[in-house]
Amino acid sequence: MFAGSWVADSAYPLYDSASCPFIRAEFDCRRFGRPDTGYLRYRWQPRPPCSPPRFDGLALLRMWAGKKAMFVGDSLALNQYESLLCMIHAAAPGATTTVSPRSGKLSPSTTVTFEGYNVTLVYYLTHYLVDIVTQKAGRVLKLDQIDEARNWLGADVLVFDSWHWWPRSGPTQPWDYIEVDGKVMKDMDRTVAFARALKTWAGWVDANLLQTNTQVFFQGISPSHYKGQEWGASPKKTCMGETEPLNSTGPYPGGPIPQQEIIRTVLAGMAKPVYLLDFTFLSQLRKDAHPTKYDGGIFGQDCTHWCVAGLPDTWNILFYAALTGQDN
Repeated sequence: MFAGSWVADSAYPLYDSASCPFIRAEFDCRRFGRPDTGYLRYRWQPRPPCSPPRFDGLALLRMWAGKKAMFVGDSLALNQYESLLCMIHAAAPGATTTVSPRSGKLSPSTTVTFEGYNVTLVYYLTHYLVDIVTQKAGRVLKLDQIDEARNWLGADVLVFDSWHWWPRSGPTQPWDYIEVDGKVMKDMDRTVAFARALKTWAGWVDANLLQTNTQVFFQGISPSHYKGQEWGASPKKTCMGETEPLNSTGPYPGGPIPQQEIIRTVLAGMAKPVYLLDFTFLSQLRKDAHPTKYDGGIFGQDCTHWCVAGLPDTWNILFYAALTGQDN
């Protein structure tokens, strides 16, 4: 389902972003003046014999009646969450929705309930999955502690993501020290730290969700497009001004994201089945789908997040395929 190519399709996009009340400024490229529309009109075509189902938002609302689905992670999880809200809203535009808190502020979570269906969708912000604790010495990233996870209990569907913040350093790094095995240090190899945190997360999932019917998913690492050499362009090239996907049937020129293998290994060793939403390759091909400068002035040159409507709608079609058992 995750190997294939992008094909132009005039039936896309699946909804008009102007009619979706849930899109944050940083993803709302059309509202902030993105002039081209080609990036909206591509459909993911998996290799035969796979073909994804048509997304049916009403069927999803009926399937999730009385349930809670929660997206847990950084702003790439938020990207998928907001796209899914728009897709469901387009299928049930008359449905009464309640947003909590009403401001939509992430503190650390935001909830949208589709009232007539009793379906709740939650986004919970956590950059590392494991805890950051403020102590006398400063903010400590605790690779072996995941107390925050108690907030995720009770969800019927959980979608996790992490990695985007792990390489971050300097003033935007939200911790001062790392603690592992009771030792506090100033820093360590970030990939090693990520692997350790993921094992802590996996241990929590196995301890708390194995005996439940909760469906657990992990979002593959979402790529950014700041280095043109990764897709065969000049090293100075970024996603700015890109209007077409990379039309490649072979491997991505820049190769796979190495940390993706860590995710695969950790998931393979778990007792609780976790479905890997392996979006990395299909997203690597979409250098054209980022907000760039059309993000309300929030980032200025954004080649990390994705426009909504846009690429995350495809993530959700494949998520829907997995949820409904139509993923083969």
